[in-house]
Amino acid sequence: MKLYQSLGPNPRVVLMYLAETGLSVERQLVDIMAAENRQPDFCSKSPLGHTPLLELDDGSCIAESIAICEYLDETAGRHQLLGATAEERARTRMLVRIIDQLVVVPMTAGFRGAEGLPMFESRLLCLPDAAADLKRLASYGLAEVDKLVGAGPWIAGDRFSLADILLYSFGEFGAMVGQPLDTALTNLTAWRGRVAARPSATDSANHKQGVAEPA
Repeated sequence: MKLYQSLGPNPRVVLMYLAETGLSVERQLVDIMAAENRQPDFCSKSPLGHTPLLELDDGSCIAESIAICEYLDETAGRHQLLGATAEERARTRMLVRIIDQLVVVPMTAGFRGAEGLPMFESRLLCLPDAAADLKRLASYGLAEVDKLVGAGPWIAGDRFSLADILLYSFGEFGAMVGQPLDTALTNLTAWRGRVAARPSATDSANHKQGVAEPA
């Protein structure tokens, strides 16, 4: 297998997953700043130009960070971060979807319509007129997730999961692009400190985030 990675929070999700599980995958860096992911060779593997991308041994490819992590967890990770039972896996997927819809989607769209507009306006549909409202929507989403976390310690309760990795990766990205976590959200603030103390957070931080894919 080969993992095509780049700058950004989505690749960080996979890198943090790998660091948590100890799985080793061959990696190749894709320069999205130079639009390498928009070139024919890469688009033949990922038609939408999305990174990260996992190329399997038979040449087939899986895009999208969550799908990659789920594939790895089911085939090599032994359900370390999805859950040991069907109920745990369903709960993890529920939380991942909530975070994706309430936080990730508006946060990244708000960024692309504002700070990221010079890079993205020639590549994707951007909504500069809606950027401020999208950022407000992401802030609202974080407040909703704060309710889910409660006393924690993790989003799924006592079990660290892919949901924690997703929210942490995008929370750190948001802090870099003018969408920081509101410290009034005390549950999430305490949760962030716990995640930041994990070795995987440090390991994946060595991969600079920079932009929000797709690029």
